[in-house]
Amino acid sequence: MTSDVRAVVFDLDGTLFDHAGAAARAVDDFLGELGVGPSDALRDAWAEAEERHFERWRRGEVDFAEQRRARLVEVLPLAGLRPRHDPYELDALFGRYLVAYRAAWRPFAGSAALLQEIRDSGRAIAVLTNGTEEQQRDKLVTTGLGDLVDVVCTSEGIGVAKPDRRAFERVADDLGVPTEACLMVGDDPERDVAGARAAGMRAVLVDPARDGGAAVRSSVLSVLRGESGTVRR
Repeated sequence: MTSDVRAVVFDLDGTLFDHAGAAARAVDDFLGELGVGPSDALRDAWAEAEERHFERWRRGEVDFAEQRRARLVEVLPLAGLRPRHDPYELDALFGRYLVAYRAAWRPFAGSAALLQEIRDSGRAIAVLTNGTEEQQRDKLVTTGLGDLVDVVCTSEGIGVAKPDRRAFERVADDLGVPTEACLMVGDDPERDVAGARAAGMRAVLVDPARDGGAAVRSSVLSVLRGESGTVRR
């Protein structure tokens, strides 16, 4: 038995791409250049500040550069550093972090193989991500996933972010299939799974960082084979 899924929509960060791992390595390298040793507390503080200030940007409370500066102003004092609150200096510092972050970009093991398997089944593939157009597309190209994806929708590019149902409707429209013929795969229960469900999509919640690529593949392919008990609706 096979399902009636005609397209699979993937989240990017935390689903196909190991953002948390790349960010943790980048924080260590960035702070190391500033004379600060690696620290779990600093990695955690950076991740928490990133999530909170990035959400402020998504809500339109600050611009993109401002949320980046806010992270530095908040976290660097925890490392014993006191940056001046000068936009140019802060932007230059964040540029050094970005160099380290980009050097650490990696897809999760099995991501490329899963995308290829889905393409070989005749289904279309999209990425729907709450991020900036330039950086998210660069991630796909740099990690070698870009050629395996038919449609890319970023929140910056389409003007709406998950879990807003309009984001899911837009990616389905770009794919040329109805939402009910799409399967959403993501690691966030609210933004990915609940948002997709509200728009009429099926959805699978995955955690490749915890469970590994084989578990993700099994969950997704079970739905595509029409097996019950896997779809989170």
